[in-house]
Amino acid sequence: MQQAVLIRLRPRGPWRYGPSDGGHDRVDALYRSDRLYSALTLAMQQLGFLDEWLQSTAQASAPAVVFSSLFPYQGDTLFVPPPATLWPPPLGLVTTPSPVFLTKIRWNAARFVPLNLVESILAGQRILADQWIPDAESGCLLRRDRPSSSPYRVITRSRAAVDRLSGSSVHVDASACVEWEAGSGLWTAARFADEAAYATWNSRLQAAFRLLADTGFGARRTSGWGQTAEPEFQTGSWPALLFPKLAAASSTISARAAGESSGDQPSFYWLLSLYSPSSSDAVDWREGSYEASVRGGIVESASAGSGAEKKRVRMITEGSVLSARQEPLGAAVDVAPDGFAHPVYRSGLALSLLLPELGALAEAGSEMDAILAEALRADESVSITPETESGEAQPEVAREEPEADTGEQETVKPAIEDMREPEAALREEPAPPQAEPEGTAETGEPVAGESATVEPAEGEPAEGKPAEDSNYEI
Repeated sequence: MQQAVLIRLRPRGPWRYGPSDGGHDRVDALYRSDRLYSALTLAMQQLGFLDEWLQSTAQASAPAVVFSSLFPYQGDTLFVPPPATLWPPPLGLVTTPSPVFLTKIRWNAARFVPLNLVESILAGQRILADQWIPDAESGCLLRRDRPSSSPYRVITRSRAAVDRLSGSSVHVDASACVEWEAGSGLWTAARFADEAAYATWNSRLQAAFRLLADTGFGARRTSGWGQTAEPEFQTGSWPALLFPKLAAASSTISARAAGESSGDQPSFYWLLSLYSPSSSDAVDWREGSYEASVRGGIVESASAGSGAEKKRVRMITEGSVLSARQEPLGAAVDVAPDGFAHPVYRSGLALSLLLPELGALAEAGSEMDAILAEALRADESVSITPETESGEAQPEVAREEPEADTGEQETVKPAIEDMREPEAALREEPAPPQAEPEGTAETGEPVAGESATVEPAEGEPAEGKPAEDSNYEI
């Protein structure tokens, strides 16, 4: 049984984790796992565990500790990117007063959904469609029947350098940042490879998070950004720590994850972190549903010089579902510029969760699909005509086309039907195979035995260079 720890961070002020192109007018959608690994590596160096940490993680064939990205939470509700093959929810698990109402819910507008809702879907439990509403500001799926505000919001803050003699403003600088509502924050899960790894790294990991809570995460730490209150830690077994209702099935999940399942049928793994394939991973890229994001930046190193552009890499994003016979491990790949003095790592170590079989969901979904298709063909008898404020009836079409994806991510291969269109639930043929995405990684730490001086710079990228201004580099 693998041990895990759930860490909650309550920000004390704004956070900034910029996009990979270094733009100051926006932030990244997540504080991703590669940034988190880099921040923890810097903390491990200050605590005196750098060489041992690198040997156990970035340089190990099987890492001792893997992390999820930092996801938002509000109160007791943990939000997470839903599995791509199960979102929007299967129609067979959705209940609603009217079948046409299913076409009115913008499931795709929700980037983060409650973890207990995902657990209900995995357990095959029905969900009430009109109980949920996507929050336009944060992208979180919120309960419609409970008054709540957005867990966080993105704003722009400005600062100016003022001449002390004349009192005139010399330079005004504006940056986008994230501000959190009371009772909201970020959470991550760390999983240990075995009991020995848990005994070695659990206390050290908690010490590193406490150090980062004071020094800050992301950019502008010298201005007090990125600081948090005392982190909260909750330990337990994996995956019961995140899915207590499925704890009874945890032994079966663990057995399948270890390759003890019968037959040659591949399993599907839901990523909670960024992922770069390792040479030992056997992923079937013709199956699954996944997206890729290009990651880049510049090197900051006191020993070897700063400002060099790192090799840009493509990584599989959180929420993707991969098809593999064994759990993907991932890799931290050296992306240092050619001829650089020491390795620069970007962590693509995978934290994933084995998904249950989808056969039962497909059978239930096909039955509901037939009911919905019939209702849409007879839309004159079930059409909805909402009234305006003046009392006049407004004609309204029975269903809407899904919104186009406006994010910076690139869709690589959605081969398993993710049920985005009700009429095509689980009946389409798989798409033709595509080329395997490039496997890469990075964070910027020296290998064991090489000297390096860490300069946790404020995180602002050089002009004209792509950068992740919130990365910690060595």
